[in-house]
Amino acid sequence: MIATLLLAAAASFAHAAPAVKNPTLFTNLEIGEVGSLDPAYPYDAASQSVIQNVYETLIGFKGASVSEFEPRIATEVPSLKNGLISKDGRTYRFPIRKGVKFDDGSEVTPEDVRYSLLRFMLQDPAGGPASLLLEPIAGVSSTRDAKGKIDLDFDALAKRIRVEGDDVVIRLPRPFGPFLAVMARWSYVLPKAWCAAHGDWDGTAATWKSFNDPDKEKSYLFDHMDGAGPFKLVRWDRTARYVLLARHDAYWRGPAALKEVLVKSVPELDTRKLMLQAGDADLIETPRPYVGQLRGLPGVRIVDRLPRLSTDPALFFTFHVNPVANRDIGSGTLDGRGIPPDFFTDPDVRKGFAYAFDYEALRHDTFGDTAARAIGPIPPGVFGYDPKAPHYDYDPKKAAAYLRRAWGGRVWKEGFRFTLTYNTGGEVRQSAAVILQQGVQALNPKFRIDLRALDWANFVDKGQRRMMPIFARGWIADYPDAHNFVYAFYDSQGRYPSAQGFSDPALDKLIEEAAGAPSRARRAALYRRILRRGYEDCPDIVTVHPSGVYAMRTWVKGFVDNPVNLGIYYYPIRKE
Repeated sequence: MIATLLLAAAASFAHAAPAVKNPTLFTNLEIGEVGSLDPAYPYDAASQSVIQNVYETLIGFKGASVSEFEPRIATEVPSLKNGLISKDGRTYRFPIRKGVKFDDGSEVTPEDVRYSLLRFMLQDPAGGPASLLLEPIAGVSSTRDAKGKIDLDFDALAKRIRVEGDDVVIRLPRPFGPFLAVMARWSYVLPKAWCAAHGDWDGTAATWKSFNDPDKEKSYLFDHMDGAGPFKLVRWDRTARYVLLARHDAYWRGPAALKEVLVKSVPELDTRKLMLQAGDADLIETPRPYVGQLRGLPGVRIVDRLPRLSTDPALFFTFHVNPVANRDIGSGTLDGRGIPPDFFTDPDVRKGFAYAFDYEALRHDTFGDTAARAIGPIPPGVFGYDPKAPHYDYDPKKAAAYLRRAWGGRVWKEGFRFTLTYNTGGEVRQSAAVILQQGVQALNPKFRIDLRALDWANFVDKGQRRMMPIFARGWIADYPDAHNFVYAFYDSQGRYPSAQGFSDPALDKLIEEAAGAPSRARRAALYRRILRRGYEDCPDIVTVHPSGVYAMRTWVKGFVDNPVNLGIYYYPIRKE
């Protein structure tokens, strides 16, 4: 009897905890593809998810926190209390840790740190992340003017980052509230000598311009890496669409539990699901609409409702559409068969569309009530979020009232037709596009919105050329601060307004003031004003702040999700 019970218990345990497959290899299946391994070049999540595991930053976010920092290559996190931030909030001192090794065995020096920060800014690839450091350190968002001509003063920038003994000292042109948050995410450190030896910038004023806005594939750093993080590059196979990483045994915090990490692009859900079931994948990217297909799989758990610093989807109005050979605006006039290029410059049109969107339908039907309703671009959990901010609700009567006034009544009388675009594979953005289409068309039989999906490359290209009257995109935090969101959504130099042709000088001034305000209370008050003015301008329709979800094997232990990370940070993970 006892033997029978023991056998039954053993069988039950075996069923509950299947044997770990490939215990020292972690396989992550993602939808996107890596575009570059150069820390200064890519802005996409697939690339940055690899980069953040190979290159170390000066400081980092502690565990899952978005407000607590921990030292990495720097030995301390600067603060007013420890004297590493000056009283005027403009000077930051980072003591550099000794004994930190790059993959090639060389030791990290303060000069490597200075070089890396300058390189990140000076490379400034079009559409890249350089502005994240340029804005606080150089006081500009680009190294080039509106016509693409280099107009940055190298000597002035170089003086802002100094090496003093074992410290790197950064002097900002003005206080910048989220500076530590930016550094915790984007201060990747590379070896200067290794870069120069492989044909990259040598760190001098005489040569930097030839490396500005480079062709990504001509750089050695495009597909080679030499970092001081917990993993190192073994292979990037672009044909097979995978990156293989190996443990960096000399990592200063001690070697990771995992010996290898395989990150592979597998766009098809069915394939990702089968590999997860078989134990050939440990974790897979999990789009919200398909979570139900993965629940209940043996040996698999769903980790859901993970906090995300994201506003997605959002629908952006293009204020001055490029009419050249553009079928998306139909006839190009307000005659029922198209729209004029400046159709969305009328605020009554924009507000009418905002009231025609059924926000709860998206939140309930597409996200299964797992997303928070967006009342502005700043998500909950981010400094500057205001739960009392004014916002638009679904109200067909108000929508009709605004559209009856639009363009002096001509919109309601003549009607319109144009195309709304979203990216292929963006299921939640497609859902938002359909909801807006249905809400607007229900108001007047003369209103017609066509929908079109484009592959990512064409979608981005059309956005940069202002070819899309409305486009569906979203924003994931580069760092956890209101400035990152209001700048992207409202500032005329931000990612979306610059693509929309939207500009409000009063908003620009408020955003600039809020970033450099001396106290959190003053900053919070300014963000309340910014959100109100953004609501009044209505340059876009923000819908929800989604939560995160992953499907992973039950043998995955130590998984820590930080919403600031673009992807998985593998250092704390083990399999058992």
